[in-house]
Amino acid sequence: MAEPPFALQCIESPYSSHNSGALVAPPTRIRQRCGAMFTSTTFRPAWWLRNPHAQTFAGRYMRPRAAVPLARRRIGTPDGDFLDLDYAPEPAPGAPVVVLLHGLEGSTRRGYMSEMFHHLFVRGLRGVGMNFRGCGGEPNRAPRFYHSGETGDLAHVVTELRGLHPGRPIGAAGFSLGGNVLLKHLGERGHDAAIAAAVAVSVPYDLAGCAARLSSGLPGRAYGSHFLRALKRKVRAKRRLLEGVVDVERALAARTLRDYDDELTAPLHGFAGADDYYDRADVRRHLPNIRVPTLLVQSRDDPFLPRGAIPEAAVAANPYITAAFTDRGGHLGFVEGAFPWCRSFWAERVAARFLAGRLW
Repeated sequence: MAEPPFALQCIESPYSSHNSGALVAPPTRIRQRCGAMFTSTTFRPAWWLRNPHAQTFAGRYMRPRAAVPLARRRIGTPDGDFLDLDYAPEPAPGAPVVVLLHGLEGSTRRGYMSEMFHHLFVRGLRGVGMNFRGCGGEPNRAPRFYHSGETGDLAHVVTELRGLHPGRPIGAAGFSLGGNVLLKHLGERGHDAAIAAAVAVSVPYDLAGCAARLSSGLPGRAYGSHFLRALKRKVRAKRRLLEGVVDVERALAARTLRDYDDELTAPLHGFAGADDYYDRADVRRHLPNIRVPTLLVQSRDDPFLPRGAIPEAAVAANPYITAAFTDRGGHLGFVEGAFPWCRSFWAERVAARFLAGRLW
């Protein structure tokens, strides 16, 4: 299937006039030598990454990190807990603010977050990374975590940012689980979302199908085990707080993400079980209600998703949504470049361009 016309119609080169500045994500020398490769408007997968797993691993391990200095601000939550926000420098006085939401067991220090902070800065936007509860480097105080359907914390952060930065447009970008949270928030609130523009990348449409996918086949089990180990580390760190609320031993004995969600995520957050959680957190039912200009960046070969999970018909039916669906790109991959040392990352580039065009 051909690439969508979006890539040619809606996106211009973000590097046409931004090849210099105080904050340039490394490797700066590579970007200077290979600048022409960073001006493409259509995703052209790197030829040396021939399958979705290669794209996914390259996206995870080849993105630059900590390119932008971040300043932390802690805000309280209505239930007595806290959320850590990490601010990128302000590119200009009064710059629009973009909330960034990371994926499962990520943080604002993930490579895709650093890359996004960079592209927002050169577009004149100030990124504010929201660490989900327990993801900022310190366990949260409440006997709970975060999950794919939890939108209350995002709503609270948006309200806080409106008070801290009155009059500034607010945008948002979510990656993987963060994209699910963002789209669900937009669909739940419609015209009252208080977000002027949004981007969601590599969203886990069909949570039940994704959980099954991440527990079957060698690659799927490898991905699932990686997430499960990280989740269990946090359970151990909060064991005293969780005992008596959930069966900690059964949660730690979980062999798959679905088992973990059944034993911990669901009972801890008011769901009857994993099936109830997946059903109520499923973002697909909320897509028709989105009333904010929204860009969806998604690869049809995402190894986390079952075949056919992307709700292309629902997306096409909503005029507020722009689809950038590609046939290749993996999960949070979208790596371009003629050579590994001249690589670039398409998703963050087009995401920042989309947001800048609607927030300024």
